[in-house]
Amino acid sequence: MTANPPPEDLRPVGPDAIAAARAALPGRVGAHRIGVLGGSFNPAHNGHLHISRLAIATLRLHEVWWLVSPQNPLKPSTGMAPLERRLAGARTLARDPRIRVTDLERRLGTRYTIDTLSAIKAAFPDLRLVWLMGADNLVQLPRWRRWREILAQSPVAIFDRPSYATRALSGVAAREFARWQVGPAESASLPYRRPPAWAFFRTPLDDTSATEIRERRARPER
Repeated sequence: MTANPPPEDLRPVGPDAIAAARAALPGRVGAHRIGVLGGSFNPAHNGHLHISRLAIATLRLHEVWWLVSPQNPLKPSTGMAPLERRLAGARTLARDPRIRVTDLERRLGTRYTIDTLSAIKAAFPDLRLVWLMGADNLVQLPRWRRWREILAQSPVAIFDRPSYATRALSGVAAREFARWQVGPAESASLPYRRPPAWAFFRTPLDDTSATEIRERRARPER
């Protein structure tokens, strides 16, 4: 058996962060299976909904949490809609009791996934958390702060996106953590696996793009 890689920079989570997480997501106790999907949601679109419903079905999740980020450190603030507008759009689109839209990162004051994930795990230690992402994010994962620690803290489910599968599976993160990839036959067990553990799902694709939606909205009407 291969030992888990050590965290890069493990830091304790303070009581204020734990209290903020519990206030933002009340009632989440017990060993519920939860998928966590972070992003700008600028705007929320059918691709987010598509991934969330696939995750619920494939991983047998009780809920998916959409963490609407105040500002993604890897994206420019230019063109970023106000947080309240993005939250409202996400809630309007979701309209599913299994999808919970939250401004948790604003409440925590966090900017990086690893800090948000650490706070969630400290606040809800009994939950079976799976971090959800599209294949495009697996490509750029090495740019994320303390990215190896993210994989060491939570199982991760990656869902294919048009034209990304080859780049994602041949990228730095996939190659470095190849020995911890879970095969298709075992993917439903992902919420119960000790991290690092990740699975790549070649599922039906949705090519909706937030960038294309913003560009279309910005075009003058004719």
